[in-house]
Amino acid sequence: MDFIGAKDLFLAIDQGGHASRALVFDIEGNVRASAYHEVEAERRENGFVEYEPGPLLASLHDVIESVLIKLGEDRRHVVSAGLATQRANVMCWDRLTGRAIGPVISWQDRRGREQVARLAQHSKFVHARTGLFLSPHYGASKIHWCLENIPEVFKALQEDRLGYGPMAAWLTWQLTRKEPVVADVVNASRTQLLSLERLDWDEALLDLFDIPAEPLPRCVPNLREFGRLTHAHDVPLHLVTGDQSAALFAYGELQPDTAYINTGTGAFVSRPSGPARLYGRRLLTSVIHHTGEQTEYVLEGTVNGAGAALEWFAHAFEIPDLTTRLPAWLAQTVGSPALFLNGISGLGSPFWIPDFPSRFLGPKELHLRAVAVVESIVFLLAANLAEMRKLASPPEQIQITGGLAHLDGLCQRLADLAGLPVYRPKECEATARGIAFLLADRPRHWPEESPGDWFQPSPSPELQATYHRWLAAMLGTMRKAGD
Repeated sequence: MDFIGAKDLFLAIDQGGHASRALVFDIEGNVRASAYHEVEAERRENGFVEYEPGPLLASLHDVIESVLIKLGEDRRHVVSAGLATQRANVMCWDRLTGRAIGPVISWQDRRGREQVARLAQHSKFVHARTGLFLSPHYGASKIHWCLENIPEVFKALQEDRLGYGPMAAWLTWQLTRKEPVVADVVNASRTQLLSLERLDWDEALLDLFDIPAEPLPRCVPNLREFGRLTHAHDVPLHLVTGDQSAALFAYGELQPDTAYINTGTGAFVSRPSGPARLYGRRLLTSVIHHTGEQTEYVLEGTVNGAGAALEWFAHAFEIPDLTTRLPAWLAQTVGSPALFLNGISGLGSPFWIPDFPSRFLGPKELHLRAVAVVESIVFLLAANLAEMRKLASPPEQIQITGGLAHLDGLCQRLADLAGLPVYRPKECEATARGIAFLLADRPRHWPEESPGDWFQPSPSPELQATYHRWLAAMLGTMRKAGD
Protein backbone atom coordinates (compact mmCIF):
# COMPACT_ATOMS: atom_id res chain seq x y z
CA MET A 1 0.00 0.00 0.00
CA ASP A 2 1.00 3.63 -0.45
CA PHE A 3 2.32 5.97 2.25
CA ILE A 4 -0.21 6.41 5.05
CA GLY A 5 -1.10 9.99 5.99
CA ALA A 6 -2.30 11.45 9.27
CA LYS A 7 -5.84 12.03 7.96
CA ASP A 8 -6.24 8.63 6.33
CA LEU A 9 -9.21 6.51 7.37
CA PHE A 10 -9.71 2.74 7.12
CA LEU A 11 -12.97 0.93 6.42
CA ALA A 12 -13.35 -2.38 8.27
CA ILE A 13 -16.16 -4.69 7.11
CA ASP A 14 -17.03 -7.60 9.38
CA GLN A 15 -19.50 -10.24 8.24
CA GLY A 16 -20.28 -12.28 11.39
CA GLY A 17 -22.70 -14.96 12.48
CA HIS A 18 -25.36 -12.58 13.79
CA ALA A 19 -24.60 -9.31 12.03
CA SER A 20 -22.72 -7.46 9.34
CA ARG A 21 -20.81 -4.42 10.57
CA ALA A 22 -18.81 -1.60 9.05
CA LEU A 23 -16.55 0.62 11.13
CA VAL A 24 -14.20 3.40 10.07
CA PHE A 25 -10.98 3.89 12.06
CA ASP A 26 -8.36 6.61 11.99
CA ILE A 27 -4.61 6.07 12.24
CA GLU A 28 -4.81 6.28 16.06
CA GLY A 29 -7.24 3.37 16.25
CA ASN A 30 -10.26 5.53 17.06
CA VAL A 31 -13.69 4.64 15.67
CA ARG A 32 -14.98 7.51 13.54
CA ALA A 33 -18.26 5.92 12.40
CA SER A 34 -20.02 2.58 12.51
CA ALA A 35 -23.03 0.76 11.08
CA TYR A 36 -24.74 -2.51 11.97
CA HIS A 37 -27.18 -4.83 10.20
CA GLU A 38 -28.53 -8.00 11.81
CA VAL A 39 -28.45 -11.26 9.88
CA GLU A 40 -30.04 -14.52 10.86
CA ALA A 41 -29.13 -18.06 9.96
CA GLU A 42 -31.80 -20.64 9.22
CA ARG A 43 -31.41 -23.67 11.48
CA ARG A 44 -33.05 -27.05 10.89
CA GLU A 45 -33.40 -30.20 12.98
CA ASN A 46 -30.99 -32.20 10.80
CA GLY A 47 -28.01 -29.96 11.62
CA PHE A 48 -28.38 -27.68 8.59
CA VAL A 49 -27.38 -24.05 9.24
CA GLU A 50 -27.44 -21.69 6.27
CA TYR A 51 -27.97 -18.14 5.04
CA GLU A 52 -29.72 -16.71 1.99
CA PRO A 53 -26.91 -15.23 -0.15
CA GLY A 54 -28.92 -12.24 -1.40
CA PRO A 55 -29.86 -10.77 1.99
CA LEU A 56 -26.35 -11.48 3.31
CA LEU A 57 -24.77 -9.50 0.48
CA ALA A 58 -27.38 -6.75 0.85
CA SER A 59 -26.50 -6.40 4.52
CA LEU A 60 -22.90 -5.62 3.53
CA HIS A 61 -23.96 -3.03 0.97
CA ASP A 62 -26.20 -1.48 3.61
CA VAL A 63 -23.53 -1.10 6.30
CA ILE A 64 -20.93 0.18 3.83
CA GLU A 65 -23.25 2.86 2.47
CA SER A 66 -24.53 3.76 5.95
CA VAL A 67 -21.10 4.21 7.49
CA LEU A 68 -19.91 6.41 4.63
CA ILE A 69 -23.02 8.59 4.94
CA LYS A 70 -22.28 9.01 8.65
CA LEU A 71 -18.75 10.14 7.82
CA GLY A 72 -20.03 13.01 5.70
CA GLU A 73 -17.27 14.97 4.01
CA ASP A 74 -14.62 12.89 5.78
CA ARG A 75 -15.44 9.95 3.54
CA ARG A 76 -12.92 11.33 1.06
CA HIS A 77 -10.19 10.35 3.52
CA VAL A 78 -11.07 6.63 3.40
CA VAL A 79 -8.06 5.17 1.61
CA SER A 80 -8.40 1.44 2.17
CA ALA A 81 -10.92 -1.25 3.10
CA GLY A 82 -10.75 -4.76 4.53
CA LEU A 83 -13.25 -7.59 4.77
CA ALA A 84 -13.38 -10.34 7.40
CA THR A 85 -15.85 -13.21 7.22
CA GLN A 86 -16.78 -16.43 8.99
CA ARG A 87 -13.91 -18.58 7.83
CA ALA A 88 -15.51 -21.96 7.15
CA ASN A 89 -18.69 -20.70 5.44
CA VAL A 90 -18.85 -22.05 1.88
CA MET A 91 -21.13 -21.74 -1.12
CA CYS A 92 -21.55 -22.42 -4.85
CA TRP A 93 -22.04 -19.90 -7.64
CA ASP A 94 -22.28 -19.52 -11.42
CA ARG A 95 -18.85 -18.46 -12.69
CA LEU A 96 -20.36 -16.77 -15.77
CA THR A 97 -22.93 -14.59 -14.00
CA GLY A 98 -21.82 -14.56 -10.34
CA ARG A 99 -25.27 -15.73 -9.29
CA ALA A 100 -25.34 -17.85 -6.14
CA ILE A 101 -26.42 -21.46 -6.59
CA GLY A 102 -27.90 -22.72 -3.34
CA PRO A 103 -27.37 -21.26 0.12
CA VAL A 104 -24.39 -19.97 2.02
CA ILE A 105 -23.60 -22.94 4.27
CA SER A 106 -22.49 -21.92 7.76
CA TRP A 107 -19.44 -23.31 9.52
CA GLN A 108 -21.87 -24.57 12.18
CA ASP A 109 -23.60 -26.78 9.61
CA ARG A 110 -23.01 -30.54 9.85
CA ARG A 111 -24.64 -31.86 6.68
CA GLY A 112 -21.36 -33.45 5.55
CA ARG A 113 -20.96 -35.70 8.58
CA GLU A 114 -21.64 -38.93 6.67
CA GLN A 115 -18.74 -38.36 4.29
CA VAL A 116 -16.50 -37.32 7.19
CA ALA A 117 -17.37 -40.54 9.02
CA ARG A 118 -16.43 -42.60 5.95
CA LEU A 119 -13.03 -40.90 5.84
CA ALA A 120 -12.16 -41.45 9.50
CA GLN A 121 -9.15 -43.63 8.67
CA HIS A 122 -7.55 -40.62 6.92
CA SER A 123 -7.77 -38.34 9.95
CA LYS A 124 -4.00 -38.12 10.60
CA PHE A 125 -3.27 -37.43 6.95
CA VAL A 126 -5.83 -34.61 6.82
CA HIS A 127 -4.51 -33.06 10.02
CA ALA A 128 -0.91 -33.16 8.79
CA ARG A 129 -1.83 -31.52 5.45
CA THR A 130 -4.35 -28.92 6.64
CA GLY A 131 -3.78 -28.33 10.35
CA LEU A 132 -7.46 -29.21 10.80
CA PHE A 133 -9.22 -32.32 12.04
CA LEU A 134 -11.72 -34.25 9.99
CA SER A 135 -14.94 -32.43 10.81
CA PRO A 136 -18.18 -31.54 9.02
CA HIS A 137 -17.69 -27.97 10.25
CA TYR A 138 -15.13 -27.35 7.50
CA GLY A 139 -16.00 -26.77 3.88
CA ALA A 140 -14.89 -29.88 1.99
CA SER A 141 -17.70 -32.21 3.03
CA LYS A 142 -20.26 -29.42 2.51
CA ILE A 143 -19.08 -28.82 -1.06
CA HIS A 144 -19.21 -32.57 -1.71
CA TRP A 145 -22.77 -32.62 -0.34
CA CYS A 146 -23.79 -29.82 -2.72
CA LEU A 147 -22.41 -31.74 -5.71
CA GLU A 148 -24.45 -34.79 -4.74
CA ASN A 149 -27.68 -33.15 -3.55
CA ILE A 150 -28.29 -29.87 -5.42
CA PRO A 151 -29.18 -30.66 -9.05
CA GLU A 152 -28.36 -27.16 -10.29
CA VAL A 153 -24.86 -27.44 -8.83
CA PHE A 154 -24.19 -30.68 -10.68
CA LYS A 155 -25.68 -29.21 -13.89
CA ALA A 156 -23.42 -26.15 -13.62
CA LEU A 157 -20.43 -28.47 -13.17
CA GLN A 158 -21.33 -30.39 -16.34
CA GLU A 159 -21.68 -27.10 -18.24
CA ASP A 160 -18.30 -25.82 -16.99
CA ARG A 161 -19.75 -22.77 -15.27
CA LEU A 162 -19.66 -23.87 -11.61
CA GLY A 163 -17.69 -22.05 -8.96
CA TYR A 164 -17.42 -23.00 -5.31
CA GLY A 165 -15.28 -22.28 -2.30
CA PRO A 166 -15.16 -19.90 0.66
CA MET A 167 -18.07 -17.50 1.08
CA ALA A 168 -15.42 -14.76 1.29
CA ALA A 169 -14.40 -15.35 -2.34
CA TRP A 170 -17.94 -14.80 -3.63
CA LEU A 171 -18.53 -11.77 -1.40
CA THR A 172 -15.23 -10.23 -2.51
CA TRP A 173 -16.20 -10.60 -6.16
CA GLN A 174 -19.70 -9.21 -5.56
CA LEU A 175 -18.32 -6.18 -3.71
CA THR A 176 -15.63 -5.38 -6.30
CA ARG A 177 -16.70 -7.11 -9.54
CA LYS A 178 -13.03 -7.67 -10.30
CA GLU A 179 -12.34 -10.73 -12.43
CA PRO A 180 -11.51 -13.49 -11.79
CA VAL A 181 -12.87 -14.70 -8.46
CA VAL A 182 -10.01 -15.38 -6.03
CA ALA A 183 -9.82 -16.92 -2.56
CA ASP A 184 -7.60 -15.56 0.21
CA VAL A 185 -5.59 -18.31 1.90
CA VAL A 186 -6.96 -17.65 5.41
CA ASN A 187 -10.55 -18.45 4.40
CA ALA A 188 -9.46 -21.04 1.83
CA SER A 189 -7.62 -22.96 4.56
CA ARG A 190 -10.95 -23.57 6.31
CA THR A 191 -12.28 -25.58 3.37
CA GLN A 192 -9.94 -28.41 4.48
CA LEU A 193 -8.70 -28.57 0.88
CA LEU A 194 -5.63 -26.34 1.26
CA SER A 195 -2.09 -27.51 1.94
CA LEU A 196 -0.92 -25.54 4.97
CA GLU A 197 2.68 -25.87 3.79
CA ARG A 198 2.19 -24.73 0.18
CA LEU A 199 -0.81 -22.46 0.83
CA ASP A 200 -2.56 -23.75 -2.26
CA TRP A 201 -5.20 -26.33 -3.15
CA ASP A 202 -4.00 -29.88 -2.54
CA GLU A 203 -4.64 -32.54 -5.18
CA ALA A 204 -4.56 -35.40 -2.66
CA LEU A 205 -7.20 -33.69 -0.50
CA LEU A 206 -9.39 -32.96 -3.52
CA ASP A 207 -9.20 -36.64 -4.48
CA LEU A 208 -9.96 -37.73 -0.93
CA PHE A 209 -13.12 -35.62 -0.69
CA ASP A 210 -14.02 -36.34 -4.34
CA ILE A 211 -14.13 -32.66 -5.31
CA PRO A 212 -13.13 -31.43 -8.81
CA ALA A 213 -10.44 -28.74 -8.79
CA GLU A 214 -11.67 -26.65 -11.75
CA PRO A 215 -14.49 -24.75 -9.97
CA LEU A 216 -12.20 -23.58 -7.15
CA PRO A 217 -10.92 -19.99 -7.33
CA ARG A 218 -7.21 -19.25 -7.40
CA CYS A 219 -5.60 -18.95 -3.95
CA VAL A 220 -3.94 -15.60 -3.19
CA PRO A 221 -2.38 -13.84 -0.19
CA ASN A 222 -4.93 -12.16 2.03
CA LEU A 223 -3.11 -8.79 1.89
CA ARG A 224 -3.17 -7.47 -1.69
CA GLU A 225 -5.44 -5.33 -3.85
CA PHE A 226 -8.62 -7.35 -4.44
CA GLY A 227 -10.32 -4.61 -6.44
CA ARG A 228 -12.32 -1.52 -5.61
CA LEU A 229 -15.60 -1.44 -3.71
CA THR A 230 -18.32 -0.57 -6.20
CA HIS A 231 -20.66 0.75 -3.49
CA ALA A 232 -18.02 2.76 -1.63
CA HIS A 233 -16.82 5.45 -4.02
CA ASP A 234 -14.09 3.24 -5.48
CA VAL A 235 -12.28 2.54 -2.19
CA PRO A 236 -9.66 -0.20 -2.76
CA LEU A 237 -10.15 -3.49 -0.93
CA HIS A 238 -6.69 -4.41 0.37
CA LEU A 239 -7.44 -7.15 2.89
CA VAL A 240 -9.65 -10.24 2.97
CA THR A 241 -9.33 -12.52 5.97
CA GLY A 242 -11.18 -14.52 8.61
CA ASP A 243 -13.01 -12.95 11.51
CA GLN A 244 -11.04 -14.81 14.17
CA SER A 245 -7.75 -14.13 12.41
CA ALA A 246 -8.38 -10.39 12.23
CA ALA A 247 -9.50 -10.26 15.88
CA LEU A 248 -6.05 -11.34 17.05
CA PHE A 249 -4.55 -8.07 15.77
CA ALA A 250 -7.08 -5.76 17.41
CA TYR A 251 -4.62 -4.29 19.91
CA GLY A 252 -1.38 -4.42 17.99
CA GLU A 253 1.29 -7.01 17.36
CA LEU A 254 0.73 -10.46 18.83
CA GLN A 255 2.45 -11.26 22.11
CA PRO A 256 3.87 -14.77 22.57
CA ASP A 257 3.10 -14.76 26.32
CA THR A 258 -0.63 -14.17 25.75
CA ALA A 259 -3.49 -16.58 25.06
CA TYR A 260 -6.05 -14.83 22.88
CA ILE A 261 -9.73 -15.70 23.23
CA ASN A 262 -12.38 -14.25 20.93
CA THR A 263 -16.02 -15.06 21.64
CA GLY A 264 -19.01 -14.91 19.37
CA THR A 265 -21.23 -17.65 17.96
CA GLY A 266 -18.24 -19.84 18.71
CA ALA A 267 -15.21 -19.13 20.89
CA PHE A 268 -11.61 -19.51 19.75
CA VAL A 269 -8.41 -19.80 21.78
CA SER A 270 -5.16 -18.91 20.01
CA ARG A 271 -1.45 -18.99 20.86
CA PRO A 272 0.72 -17.17 18.30
CA SER A 273 3.64 -19.12 16.81
CA GLY A 274 4.88 -16.61 14.22
CA PRO A 275 6.21 -18.29 11.05
CA ALA A 276 6.38 -21.70 12.76
CA ARG A 277 3.59 -24.27 12.36
CA LEU A 278 3.00 -26.02 15.69
CA TYR A 279 0.96 -29.23 15.56
CA GLY A 280 -0.99 -30.61 18.50
CA ARG A 281 -2.68 -33.99 18.69
CA ARG A 282 -6.03 -32.39 19.54
CA LEU A 283 -5.58 -28.76 18.42
CA LEU A 284 -5.70 -26.86 15.16
CA THR A 285 -2.82 -25.22 13.35
CA SER A 286 -4.13 -22.15 11.52
CA VAL A 287 -2.73 -19.62 9.07
CA ILE A 288 -3.85 -16.17 10.17
CA HIS A 289 -2.01 -13.80 7.81
CA HIS A 290 -0.11 -14.16 4.54
CA THR A 291 1.38 -11.30 2.57
CA GLY A 292 3.03 -13.38 -0.13
CA GLU A 293 6.39 -12.92 1.58
CA GLN A 294 5.58 -13.58 5.24
CA THR A 295 3.17 -16.02 6.86
CA GLU A 296 1.92 -16.14 10.44
CA TYR A 297 0.35 -19.10 12.24
CA VAL A 298 -1.35 -19.87 15.54
CA LEU A 299 -2.10 -22.96 17.58
CA GLU A 300 -5.87 -22.85 17.94
CA GLY A 301 -8.68 -24.39 19.96
CA THR A 302 -12.34 -24.04 19.08
CA VAL A 303 -15.51 -24.05 21.18
CA ASN A 304 -18.51 -24.35 18.87
CA GLY A 305 -21.18 -23.80 21.51
CA ALA A 306 -20.40 -20.31 22.85
CA GLY A 307 -22.89 -17.62 21.82
CA ALA A 308 -24.70 -20.37 19.90
CA ALA A 309 -25.29 -22.24 23.19
CA LEU A 310 -26.78 -19.19 24.90
CA GLU A 311 -28.92 -18.49 21.84
CA TRP A 312 -30.16 -22.08 21.92
CA PHE A 313 -30.90 -21.84 25.67
CA ALA A 314 -32.83 -18.57 25.31
CA HIS A 315 -34.94 -20.05 22.54
CA ALA A 316 -35.49 -23.46 24.15
CA PHE A 317 -36.60 -21.98 27.48
CA GLU A 318 -38.30 -18.90 26.03
CA ILE A 319 -36.15 -16.27 27.76
CA PRO A 320 -36.03 -13.28 25.40
CA ASP A 321 -34.25 -11.16 28.04
CA LEU A 322 -31.54 -13.73 28.87
CA THR A 323 -28.75 -11.24 28.18
CA THR A 324 -30.02 -8.81 30.80
CA ARG A 325 -30.71 -11.51 33.39
CA LEU A 326 -27.42 -13.39 33.10
CA PRO A 327 -25.13 -10.98 35.01
CA ALA A 328 -27.20 -11.22 38.20
CA TRP A 329 -27.52 -15.01 37.91
CA LEU A 330 -23.75 -15.36 37.42
CA ALA A 331 -23.08 -13.21 40.48
CA GLN A 332 -25.56 -15.22 42.55
CA THR A 333 -24.09 -18.68 41.88
CA VAL A 334 -20.50 -19.80 41.24
CA GLY A 335 -20.09 -23.48 40.51
CA SER A 336 -23.65 -24.32 39.55
CA PRO A 337 -24.99 -27.59 40.96
CA ALA A 338 -26.49 -28.05 37.49
CA LEU A 339 -24.15 -29.16 34.71
CA PHE A 340 -24.51 -28.57 30.99
CA LEU A 341 -22.81 -31.03 28.65
CA ASN A 342 -22.30 -28.62 25.78
CA GLY A 343 -22.39 -30.14 22.32
CA ILE A 344 -24.23 -27.25 20.65
CA SER A 345 -23.14 -27.07 16.99
CA GLY A 346 -20.96 -30.12 17.64
CA LEU A 347 -18.15 -30.63 20.12
CA GLY A 348 -14.91 -29.03 18.94
CA SER A 349 -11.41 -29.25 20.41
CA PRO A 350 -9.97 -30.97 22.26
CA PHE A 351 -12.68 -33.67 21.97
CA TRP A 352 -13.85 -33.55 18.32
CA ILE A 353 -17.26 -35.21 18.37
CA PRO A 354 -19.60 -33.74 15.72
CA ASP A 355 -22.83 -35.15 17.17
CA PHE A 356 -22.24 -34.98 20.90
CA PRO A 357 -25.63 -35.01 22.72
CA SER A 358 -26.12 -31.80 24.73
CA ARG A 359 -27.98 -32.24 28.00
CA PHE A 360 -28.39 -30.92 31.52
CA LEU A 361 -27.58 -32.85 34.68
CA GLY A 362 -28.78 -31.95 38.16
CA PRO A 363 -31.23 -29.27 39.35
CA LYS A 364 -33.79 -27.86 36.93
CA GLU A 365 -34.05 -24.30 38.24
CA LEU A 366 -33.80 -21.92 35.31
CA HIS A 367 -31.12 -19.65 36.76
CA LEU A 368 -28.91 -22.62 37.71
CA ARG A 369 -29.15 -24.03 34.21
CA ALA A 370 -28.34 -20.64 32.68
CA VAL A 371 -25.22 -20.44 34.85
CA ALA A 372 -24.36 -24.01 33.84
CA VAL A 373 -24.42 -23.04 30.16
CA VAL A 374 -22.01 -20.14 30.76
CA GLU A 375 -19.77 -22.33 32.92
CA SER A 376 -19.71 -25.00 30.22
CA ILE A 377 -18.22 -22.40 27.84
CA VAL A 378 -15.57 -21.53 30.43
CA PHE A 379 -14.86 -25.22 31.01
CA LEU A 380 -14.38 -25.89 27.30
CA LEU A 381 -12.01 -22.91 27.06
CA ALA A 382 -10.09 -24.21 30.08
CA ALA A 383 -9.81 -27.67 28.50
CA ASN A 384 -8.27 -26.09 25.40
CA LEU A 385 -5.84 -24.02 27.45
CA ALA A 386 -4.78 -27.17 29.29
CA GLU A 387 -4.17 -28.93 25.98
CA MET A 388 -2.07 -26.02 24.73
CA ARG A 389 0.20 -26.24 27.76
CA LYS A 390 1.41 -29.60 26.42
CA LEU A 391 2.88 -27.91 23.33
CA ALA A 392 3.84 -24.37 24.24
CA SER A 393 5.12 -22.53 27.28
CA PRO A 394 2.26 -21.58 29.63
CA PRO A 395 0.82 -18.13 28.88
CA GLU A 396 1.24 -15.38 31.41
CA GLN A 397 -2.12 -13.77 30.68
CA ILE A 398 -5.33 -14.10 28.69
CA GLN A 399 -6.91 -11.44 26.49
CA ILE A 400 -10.63 -11.88 25.83
CA THR A 401 -12.75 -10.08 23.25
CA GLY A 402 -16.07 -10.56 21.48
CA GLY A 403 -19.69 -10.48 22.55
CA LEU A 404 -19.48 -12.81 25.57
CA ALA A 405 -16.52 -10.87 26.98
CA HIS A 406 -19.04 -8.35 28.33
CA LEU A 407 -20.06 -10.90 30.97
CA ASP A 408 -17.99 -10.16 34.08
CA GLY A 409 -19.00 -13.52 35.53
CA LEU A 410 -17.56 -15.38 32.55
CA CYS A 411 -14.28 -13.42 32.62
CA GLN A 412 -13.78 -13.92 36.38
CA ARG A 413 -14.51 -17.64 36.15
CA LEU A 414 -11.99 -17.93 33.32
CA ALA A 415 -9.32 -16.17 35.42
CA ASP A 416 -10.04 -18.32 38.47
CA LEU A 417 -10.08 -21.62 36.61
CA ALA A 418 -7.01 -20.90 34.45
CA GLY A 419 -5.12 -19.26 37.31
CA LEU A 420 -4.20 -16.37 35.00
CA PRO A 421 -5.09 -12.68 34.83
CA VAL A 422 -7.67 -11.95 32.14
CA TYR A 423 -7.64 -8.63 30.27
CA ARG A 424 -10.82 -7.36 28.63
CA PRO A 425 -10.39 -4.28 26.41
CA LYS A 426 -13.09 -1.61 26.49
CA GLU A 427 -13.75 -2.13 22.80
CA CYS A 428 -14.54 -5.83 22.54
CA GLU A 429 -15.51 -5.87 18.84
CA ALA A 430 -12.02 -7.01 17.99
CA THR A 431 -12.45 -8.17 14.39
CA ALA A 432 -13.03 -4.72 12.89
CA ARG A 433 -10.25 -3.17 14.93
CA GLY A 434 -7.84 -5.90 13.82
CA ILE A 435 -8.75 -5.25 10.18
CA ALA A 436 -7.94 -1.57 10.66
CA PHE A 437 -4.58 -2.34 12.29
CA LEU A 438 -3.52 -4.47 9.33
CA LEU A 439 -4.78 -1.90 6.80
CA ALA A 440 -2.84 0.84 8.60
CA ASP A 441 0.35 -1.17 8.01
CA ARG A 442 0.62 -2.36 11.61
CA PRO A 443 1.54 0.95 13.26
CA ARG A 444 3.74 0.80 16.35
CA HIS A 445 1.45 3.28 18.06
CA TRP A 446 -2.01 1.68 18.20
CA PRO A 447 -3.44 2.81 21.54
CA GLU A 448 -6.79 1.97 23.09
CA GLU A 449 -9.04 4.97 23.68
CA SER A 450 -9.18 4.00 27.35
CA PRO A 451 -7.77 1.06 29.32
CA GLY A 452 -9.82 -2.08 29.74
CA ASP A 453 -10.54 -4.24 32.77
CA TRP A 454 -8.37 -6.84 34.48
CA PHE A 455 -9.81 -9.89 36.21
CA GLN A 456 -7.28 -11.26 38.67
CA PRO A 457 -7.39 -14.98 39.54
CA SER A 458 -8.50 -16.00 43.00
CA PRO A 459 -9.07 -19.42 44.61
CA SER A 460 -12.50 -20.84 43.82
CA PRO A 461 -12.89 -24.35 45.22
CA GLU A 462 -16.56 -24.46 44.18
CA LEU A 463 -15.72 -23.71 40.55
CA GLN A 464 -12.82 -26.17 40.49
CA ALA A 465 -15.03 -28.91 41.93
CA THR A 466 -17.76 -28.18 39.38
CA TYR A 467 -15.22 -28.28 36.55
CA HIS A 468 -14.00 -31.72 37.60
CA ARG A 469 -17.60 -33.00 37.90
CA TRP A 470 -18.37 -31.58 34.45
CA LEU A 471 -15.24 -33.09 32.89
CA ALA A 472 -16.00 -36.51 34.39
CA ALA A 473 -19.56 -36.33 33.04
CA MET A 474 -18.35 -35.32 29.58
CA LEU A 475 -15.79 -38.14 29.42
CA GLY A 476 -18.33 -40.62 30.75
CA THR A 477 -20.79 -39.67 28.03
CA MET A 478 -18.07 -40.01 25.39
CA ARG A 479 -17.19 -43.51 26.59
CA LYS A 480 -20.82 -44.61 26.48
CA ALA A 481 -21.18 -43.20 22.97
CA GLY A 482 -18.12 -45.16 21.89
CA ASP A 483 -19.36 -48.49 23.28
